[in-house]
Amino acid sequence: MNHIGEIISLSVAISWTVTAWYADKASRRVGSMVTNVLRLVLATLFLALLLWVTVSHPYPVYANSATWLWLALSALVGYIFGDWCLFNSYIHIGPRFGQLFMTLAPPMAAIAGWIMLGENLSWKSILAMAVTLLGIAISILSRDSGMHFKFDLPLKGILLGIGAGVGQGVGLVLSKVGMDCYLEVIPPDAPSSMKAMLPFASTMIRAIVGGAGFLLLLSLQKGLGTLKTAVKDSITMKYASIITLFGPAVGVSLSLMAVRFAPAGIASTLMALTPVIILAPEIFINKKKITLKELIGLAISITGVALFFLL
Repeated sequence: MNHIGEIISLSVAISWTVTAWYADKASRRVGSMVTNVLRLVLATLFLALLLWVTVSHPYPVYANSATWLWLALSALVGYIFGDWCLFNSYIHIGPRFGQLFMTLAPPMAAIAGWIMLGENLSWKSILAMAVTLLGIAISILSRDSGMHFKFDLPLKGILLGIGAGVGQGVGLVLSKVGMDCYLEVIPPDAPSSMKAMLPFASTMIRAIVGGAGFLLLLSLQKGLGTLKTAVKDSITMKYASIITLFGPAVGVSLSLMAVRFAPAGIASTLMALTPVIILAPEIFINKKKITLKELIGLAISITGVALFFLL
């Protein structure tokens, strides 16, 4: 089938839009920490069942210590730091602006790849990063009666959004290293389904580590009581189930699959369309007004992401 990678990438963007929408609702209801625990625990169970059905093992078989190490690091950076920042940013600036800051993820991945893997960071990449940052700046800054600029959004929400973009980008590079380690240790005579399910097995490792990390943090904050209450709340569990399905269980796994079928640049650009897609529910369901300045900033940010990969 032609363009399967592109179709998967668009599916990821839609999946992450659904995740952002319901993560905002869940985080406002029970807090971001509890929401993350619920979704990662549910994701682990879902992925275990999926692996059991497809490869006859309900766990990441063949994964060695190096695989666990790199994927655990990616979970710490991408889930525990990045997603904690992202879910909290929804509370302060809403899912639309929270996803806008996620356009920082590709440039951050490029910087991380340059530092960690020695990948080239050309002047074209630097230009694309500058365009992305310009778009974000236009969306969140306004000018007062003088010549001074001020934030249209709360500073805490902006910092959380930046942290989310950084965590997502760096976590992606770490997960790429982990998947490469995993691929090396799969025996040549292993069933072909093993390699096909590699993204899902890798996501399961990240979900296990991320869920354990959030649970530890929650216990240190003496928030286990809130978790118990949330489990008994049908609305919260409905939100958590939707976030799990469209987030770590399907969305993240499909994002890793997309780069196997399409050039990374095209895949990442299409996946970065989430802040565009999320405008629809914001306008038609939340009845929020989108200003021309925000639309221009959003368009410039997406252009920056496209330039970053397609130059």
